[in-house]
Amino acid sequence: MNDRIYEELKRVARNREYTTYHEVGDLINLDMENPAHRNELAETLDEISTFEHSHQRPMLSVVVVRSDKNIPGEGFFKLASQLGRYDGRDDLKFFVEELQRAWDQWGKLG
Repeated sequence: MNDRIYEELKRVARNREYTTYHEVGDLINLDMENPAHRNELAETLDEISTFEHSHQRPMLSVVVVRSDKNIPGEGFFKLASQLGRYDGRDDLKFFVEELQRAWDQWGKLG
């Protein structure tokens, strides 16, 4: 797991904020215009959220959103479904609820 990204996502959640894929990619010199770099970031975010899920915590990658839509990308929702956290019915509702859970979780661990 990439500790730099993990720590940044925890910081963002503690501050009850969200960030973008571009901002997170910049932390480790990834260019989001490059498909290979996008895939690398997606794998890293999936690893973090899978880890969090295995510890009964919200999917921490929920704090990373597309800058054009202010919501996570399709991969986030696909992983949530694979983990059994999301039924696929309402992306926006799931996003808002999971974001609130992440903010609450990390805010209290501050």
